[in-house]
Amino acid sequence: MNALKQALDNGKFGITAEMAPPKGYDFSACMEAADMLKGKVHCVNVTDMQSSCLKASSLGLCIKLKEKGLTPILQMTGRDRNRMALQAELFSAAAFGIDSVLALTGDHPTIGDVKEAKPVYDLDSVGILQMISQMEKTGLDCGGNEITGGVPKFFKGAIVTPVYDPMFLQVNKLRKKVEAGAQFIQTQGIFDVDQLKRFMDGIEKAGYTTRIMAGIIPLKGAGMAKYMNANVPGIRVTDQIIEKLAQAGAEEKETGKKGLAMEVGMDIAAEMIAKIKDEKICSGVHVMAIGAEKNVPAILQKAGVSI
Repeated sequence: MNALKQALDNGKFGITAEMAPPKGYDFSACMEAADMLKGKVHCVNVTDMQSSCLKASSLGLCIKLKEKGLTPILQMTGRDRNRMALQAELFSAAAFGIDSVLALTGDHPTIGDVKEAKPVYDLDSVGILQMISQMEKTGLDCGGNEITGGVPKFFKGAIVTPVYDPMFLQVNKLRKKVEAGAQFIQTQGIFDVDQLKRFMDGIEKAGYTTRIMAGIIPLKGAGMAKYMNANVPGIRVTDQIIEKLAQAGAEEKETGKKGLAMEVGMDIAAEMIAKIKDEKICSGVHVMAIGAEKNVPAILQKAGVSI
């Protein structure tokens, strides 16, 4: 059984990390991070050309992680593939024992580093979930044809943005994804636990039941926080956090000690994880270290959580 599904089904606190494939074919840095994550997280979510920047495929790194003994989550966007290509990739994933998928619509190529690329968007995130659920239910492919050799089953996930006004629009998007077959939900990065509580209250009032995993982004400095506030939709780093990071950055310059701001960012992330778990706010956390995956075990240790 899938490690994350088993944990959530048993009422345990789910812990996942995120990893981006390289811009090329050298997976050595990813494999070093994988060694450190093994035994620390239930699954590793592998991004699918996040922010429309060209990278090695999500499936490629998922296979490498599987070989390392980790449980990968295959991200799939509708941006670059039509339904045939999406389903073909699902078949290949199943052949390698990959049984988790996270469906996304995908950022438009104009924000990425290959702006001339033409998007596909045959299916959005809801459409991808519906296609997988229909395949599992009927045993037929997306063209209505019988699948030979058995039908693969996937633990299906999607994303949601808690920081959104009006909130009911995101709650409604969540409803559509759950109805399409999503069994777990990972959120965009949150920096205000009270905001997350309000979002969870909104879900409860709407009568929806699903497993929510709060997105945690360990910030590396005040500049990163300000950039995300200005450029990443659905992200809102609080002034209090920015001030803490700025003070640490100033201390770095005064003392010459490097890494103080990053350490503060790790501490803030750990404090949020601990609070979410202790107060049972949601089912787990999804740690997005953005190139600093080696820090994830230390953050989880600071938070006092383990799988």
